[in-house]
Amino acid sequence: MTLQVNFTGRNIAIPSAFKEHVEGKLEKIEQLTDKGHRLEIKVSSENSHRRADTSMTVELTVIGRGKVIRSEAQAGDKFAAFEIALNKLTERLRRTLDKKKSRAHAPHNGAADVAAAMASVPPAATDRPLYEQVLDAEAADDVPPTEDEAESSIKIRRKVFPAKPVSVDAAVDAMELVGHDFYLFVDAATGQPSAVYRRRGWTYGVISLDQNGSDEHEPVVEELAYQAS
Repeated sequence: MTLQVNFTGRNIAIPSAFKEHVEGKLEKIEQLTDKGHRLEIKVSSENSHRRADTSMTVELTVIGRGKVIRSEAQAGDKFAAFEIALNKLTERLRRTLDKKKSRAHAPHNGAADVAAAMASVPPAATDRPLYEQVLDAEAADDVPPTEDEAESSIKIRRKVFPAKPVSVDAAVDAMELVGHDFYLFVDAATGQPSAVYRRRGWTYGVISLDQNGSDEHEPVVEELAYQAS
């Protein structure tokens, strides 16, 4: 086995049957990782009667050279939670591997391509300071402002994306899949424009805009339970 595996239990003792089950599924991960990687498996028990259906949480983290790949899932038992987290982890590992292959086979790569790209760029003059030539080039690229733009020197670029309302859980999953630190979405439960973002550790935050509220009220803060899909 080339993949080093570490188990950690929180409020639970990890039985040997679970470890054997995990080791039997490691081939999927080994096929998508390089040598020297290790897999951290954390199993947590909620110990809550109110959430008996999602009382077990399994976190999988692949650590090695480059980006850390992580997934998390909750279910009624640790075996089911592991299977969900494993499927999410292998999908993210597969996407990361595909990106590496795409970069390795990119056509414009290497010193020869750089030289070809710079062939049409005229050399800098030796009789003038370089900073003057840079300023002249920037001035030549400036587009004269229109009458509306002339009143303000600040330019704002707007991008509008189609937004299908989704749940907070789905927004967290989407953020993890794209590998960003935040994700904009429309909350399906409230209809409010919202943003989910990473906090310290493996916790997340959600910011929502109440279009019917007023500035006189304090922000509403509540705790949400994340359940992986």
